[in-house]
Amino acid sequence: MAVDPVASIIVPSYRGVDRLPQLLDSLAAQKGGTPLFEVIVVVDGVDDGSVALLENEARLDLRSIVFPENRGRVAALNAGFEAARGDVLIRCDDDLVVPSGYVASHVDAHASGDPVGVVGPTRDIHAPSAYARAYGEDAARKSYAHVLSRPPAERWRLWAASCSITKSTWESIGAYDDRYKAYGWEDVDYGYRLHSAGLPIEVVDAATAQHLGPAPTARARSIKAFEAGGARATFRRLHPEAPIGAPSAGIGLWGAAVRLAASCMRSRRAVERRAGRVDRLLPLVPRPIGRKLVALAVEGAGLAGAVRSTDEGGTPR
Repeated sequence: MAVDPVASIIVPSYRGVDRLPQLLDSLAAQKGGTPLFEVIVVVDGVDDGSVALLENEARLDLRSIVFPENRGRVAALNAGFEAARGDVLIRCDDDLVVPSGYVASHVDAHASGDPVGVVGPTRDIHAPSAYARAYGEDAARKSYAHVLSRPPAERWRLWAASCSITKSTWESIGAYDDRYKAYGWEDVDYGYRLHSAGLPIEVVDAATAQHLGPAPTARARSIKAFEAGGARATFRRLHPEAPIGAPSAGIGLWGAAVRLAASCMRSRRAVERRAGRVDRLLPLVPRPIGRKLVALAVEGAGLAGAVRSTDEGGTPR
């Protein structure tokens, strides 16, 4: 008679054939005594070889859900969570490599039986490049330190690529909100809903995973910032009571520069064009100048995305 797993790991994946092997290797290498767990990979509409890869995975209790068309991360997460059989439900994105105690750390964090949200921090790993040297590596260090230093009342903002709840919490809080269409903030939204329901959010350092898929260029990072700016505006419309203000360019000369950059990046194509120029300059300029150029592109794109979304969707209250 089959025994239900203690934990279910839900992996949303889009064009993940080159990323999934490293994640699956790390999940297959969980330490002895790890509670029984299953892996559910949701292939989001593009079969780039991922289906065959998953069908040939014999080390893990693994199931796949394959969308016939690309439906987005929210739909992939919701399908995976609904199909899960475990009591502890762990979201784990396909570009992570997890430590050997990853599953046990998440399960242990829920052992008391009291409802709680659990965040496993992620640490960005950059391949050597002009972008990584100028901006990416420093941003990764600051981001990781920021995660570990967040006070309890603000940890809901950390809900992201590696996190867990129990099945009863999922049934109580509900699904990820499908009004988030592009990149970002569907996860922060869920963290806020947990927070609003009175659940504490715990950060479990022992579950820290390597994130092998950070943006590799100023262009890619700026596109994410542009889309996230729009998603932030969506969050503010849906949760006007949340302590999330409108994005600000800042004050002084830097603020003026960010506002000018934003005014030139009102579309994704404009973001790609301007940030692409920054990438071409990075190998030619000193690192401090390169860092400022990337920061200007990223902050300008984020502000532009928020402004465009506000213009299209109404002013957040």
